[in-house]
Amino acid sequence: MIFITGGTGLVGSHLLIRLLQSGQSVKALCRPESDLGKVSALFESYGPETGALFPKIKWVEGDLNDLPSLIHAFEEVTEVYHCAALISFDPKDRELLHNINHKGTQNIVNLCLKKEVRRLYYCSSIATIGGIKSPITENDLWDFSGSNVYATSKHLAEMEVWRGGQEGLETVIVNPGVIFGPGFWNQGSGVFFTAVASGLKYALPGSTGFVGVWDVVKSFEAIADKERFNQRFILVAENLKYSEVLSQIADVLNVPGPKKQLKQWQLECLWRLDWLRATLTRGPRKLSRATARNLRIPRVYSADKVEDLTGLQFQPIADVIRRCGDHYTKNGKGTQS
Repeated sequence: MIFITGGTGLVGSHLLIRLLQSGQSVKALCRPESDLGKVSALFESYGPETGALFPKIKWVEGDLNDLPSLIHAFEEVTEVYHCAALISFDPKDRELLHNINHKGTQNIVNLCLKKEVRRLYYCSSIATIGGIKSPITENDLWDFSGSNVYATSKHLAEMEVWRGGQEGLETVIVNPGVIFGPGFWNQGSGVFFTAVASGLKYALPGSTGFVGVWDVVKSFEAIADKERFNQRFILVAENLKYSEVLSQIADVLNVPGPKKQLKQWQLECLWRLDWLRATLTRGPRKLSRATARNLRIPRVYSADKVEDLTGLQFQPIADVIRRCGDHYTKNGKGTQS
């Protein structure tokens, strides 16, 4: 039995589809307030055959920090895909990020060891890989300077997975870039599409790595087939400027794209104004200092390691965006959170 955390998210839901299509028995962790209808709608959007797979999922209510529910979820489990995480760059969420991303992963690793689970796959992020040289590889060491709260929590989570590997667990860590995929338009990378569709006027400076969700879920299987455990693998199809990506999204959605790019001095003003707004209203931060300053540095990531090992050929981002845009146009409203 395969157990998936984060089954109601972008990567987890697509992983469920791939595993079920291959005939695997799966169970997935969900919180009591989770919207399973959104996941069901995603399955249906891929056609009736995929939609018919949704009832085969065994959903287990629980929480990464609720040990009794996790212990129950681990019954008869042989492999775990840990995809659940909180994504936030708001410094006020530091403790929450620590509890979910770090301590939650610690609980998963401990239970894998206690229950003698054979293998743990962990979906991390390129945010945990330091360095500014070009290209950045898996060998680049973590650098806390200038790191944001999200990256720090994911780095600490990775340390727990490395510990599990040292204690006998077969582990695979993947470090995807910005993941594009359909069905979750009001969260994560889905906001790229909703923002452009709503008339986004300004593009962010800088660049980063991007990858399609379908390539992320394929990579787990491809790496495991080569039996390369207790290693990490960067998953990036292309390194692109944010302005390029936003223009491609606008073209696919047939709407005007951003005409101007924010300058660094504007970002410096904006994060200060955002801090003031959040302080006065006690609302969430939308732009932190660390995020604004990280945008100064164009980063280029290399996926040579996973490509050389597995022979995977990542789908071009233009094709990924086109596929997501078609889904957004046809099914967007039905699968928004």
